[in-house]
Amino acid sequence: MCGIIGYVGTGKTADILMRSLKLLEYRGYDSSGVAFCCGKNTEIYKCTDRVSVLEKKIQGRAEGSHCAIGHTRWATHGSVSEKNAHPHRSGRVTLVHNGIIENYKELIQLYHLKEKLVSTGDSEVAAALIDRFYDDDPLKAIREASKQIRGTYALVMMFEGREDEIFAVCKVSPIVIAQNEEGRILASDLSALTGTYENYFVLPEDTIVRLSMDDLCLYDLSGKKKAPYWKKMEQQDRALDKKGHPYYMEKEIFEQGTALRNTLEPRIREGLPDFSADGIEGELFASHHHIVICACGTSYHAGLLAKRVFESFGRIKCDVFLSSEFIYEKPFMEKDALIIVISQSGETIDSLQALKIAKEEGHETLAIVNVRDSSIARNADYVLYTHAGMEIAVASTKAYTSQLSLLYLLAYRFALCEQERKEKVMEKIRELKKVPDAIEAACRDKERYAGLAGILKDEKDLYMIGRGRDYPLLMEAALKMKEISYIHCEAYAAGELKHGPIALIEKDTPVIACISQEDLLGKAASNIKEVRARGARVYAFVRESLAKQLDMKIEVFPLKDLEDELMPFSAIAAFQLLAYYTALEKGVDVDKPRNLAKVVTVE
Repeated sequence: MCGIIGYVGTGKTADILMRSLKLLEYRGYDSSGVAFCCGKNTEIYKCTDRVSVLEKKIQGRAEGSHCAIGHTRWATHGSVSEKNAHPHRSGRVTLVHNGIIENYKELIQLYHLKEKLVSTGDSEVAAALIDRFYDDDPLKAIREASKQIRGTYALVMMFEGREDEIFAVCKVSPIVIAQNEEGRILASDLSALTGTYENYFVLPEDTIVRLSMDDLCLYDLSGKKKAPYWKKMEQQDRALDKKGHPYYMEKEIFEQGTALRNTLEPRIREGLPDFSADGIEGELFASHHHIVICACGTSYHAGLLAKRVFESFGRIKCDVFLSSEFIYEKPFMEKDALIIVISQSGETIDSLQALKIAKEEGHETLAIVNVRDSSIARNADYVLYTHAGMEIAVASTKAYTSQLSLLYLLAYRFALCEQERKEKVMEKIRELKKVPDAIEAACRDKERYAGLAGILKDEKDLYMIGRGRDYPLLMEAALKMKEISYIHCEAYAAGELKHGPIALIEKDTPVIACISQEDLLGKAASNIKEVRARGARVYAFVRESLAKQLDMKIEVFPLKDLEDELMPFSAIAAFQLLAYYTALEKGVDVDKPRNLAKVVTVE
């Protein structure tokens, strides 16, 4: 969701802000804006369009500025409009905000702020409140406002009369800060830090930072100075080069083979799963007999598939929850339950809250994330990083398969708790190593999926049916279709057709069936006959070795053979490509689907 950038220094301020805001575009946004400190004046520019439009708007402006803040907004409170876009100025305070201020209506009434407000959202209330407390002491004003604000926030501010200074404070919503000889920069995540920086630190919650041309100072909310905890900056893979692909999503689908090899190979030693390089030793696996997975969206679907592997092969009980439901459901968990939280960005607010609740209840936590030093990574007891590289397209592809590969590897490691199963685990690992090649084989068959996309592009409804592992796999396939093609698409467990969903089937209703498991071929074929008898047009995605046994006159899309347990990897690449080409056929912006954000930082 929203992205923040701030810069103080001798570099070309406008260029730095624009480059950084472009690097934040992947998070999703519907408006953008910047504010420049120009001597005693503050110049603000906004637009309800792409950053490239904003860039044209500021050309030749604010050329003498050495201090500025910028923002990409994803609307939560208030419509998409220039007045609701950030930065907001109220009196002597100019501010950008990530997060949600839950008690903004109470603050308006309590401090009589209504007459000061121009926008209809919650963010400007923070600017007005800080201005209400401002008496030439920014630190005091921020401290007083922080005591009153309830919710999650990253607030970055400039104050009239304080030239070339930026102040920031955060709660839950992250801010990272770096500096070099030219100046100091802050952002909502590391990917936005342009320039050469050797070190950075994450702003602790309830801590105020002051950035100026000459200094960087931290203060707690009592006013005491603090020292930053600097970390070495690793090489950032900003992945802005599409490498000849028209969209990032296609590029990222094609990168899955490499992403999986990078994720798996460092964690396989002598043919067995080994997480010691991640700081995870054998005791963790021996001491837990219950796994609870918390995740959202695509990551949740990875958890649903992994549950079957944890229980069927790992022989450990596994429950999977949507993080947004886990927070309020308060499910029963064994005392020795290991809580696994999955998030591509590591900033998903519901998953972060679920992790914090688990820790408060005394459970050990393990995070599977793709972004280093993200909030979930910092708060978890253990972290497994997927080495997928930066994922820019909103619809997740390589992050999903990388998450899934790590979950499989964890299940195989739990199986090793029974020493007599060592040979079986080694056999599983040998098969797992074949997955990248199978995904790349699906990518080479892209023209077939593009052809089907041309048939499906005008459909309003599409149904997917499958049994066993194919059902949670199709939940992810249906989500991809919905996300980027805007076709209403639902996945159903094929055995449940007679319990309701078959009522939706009529003449020419498109149905996609997936059959990847040999022992379910007969049952799955019967389900296809059921929907065909009611007039459905069926397209079958079938494991290569089973395709000849499917004695029906329907169009079949063969899937590269893998072991039953691993077939979801082979199938998902095909479904990702189908969704991608369907969206292309419809002429929509594949990388930035409407109403969606890459990083969901508000509940």
